[in-house]
Amino acid sequence: MYSPGKFGADSYARVGIETSVHGASPYELVALLFQGARRAIRMGRVHMQNGNIPEKGKLISQAIMIVGGGLQQGLNLEQGGDLAQRLNALYDYMTRRLLEANLKNDPALLDEVDGLLANIEDGWNGIKPQIRSSTGLTQLTTTA
Repeated sequence: MYSPGKFGADSYARVGIETSVHGASPYELVALLFQGARRAIRMGRVHMQNGNIPEKGKLISQAIMIVGGGLQQGLNLEQGGDLAQRLNALYDYMTRRLLEANLKNDPALLDEVDGLLANIEDGWNGIKPQIRSSTGLTQLTTTA
């Protein structure tokens, strides 16, 4: 579903989230993207509520870059089948909702996208044992 060469590590690093991207497995990179996007959304919501418009815009833009530039671009649409196609459409929807949340200062839209990401992240994290056994990894660690 995700192409090994297109995990958006550059997108993730560009948005200023400190992480151990280099040396991470493809599985770990996707997990880091979920964490980074959700963190940016949460922090953007705080700045939205506090009226800090420049920081809100910066953080929501980071979330858009991670979802659209990392998660979505990392999909392998040729080999990922129906699931990759559906995720592609969902990531597109999320980026549009994040843009709308930013323009309208609507925290409910941020909550909607965060909830969608949380559901996909839960599914991604649920495959960790399969990844571990199929790759021989004994421990997957991430820092965000």
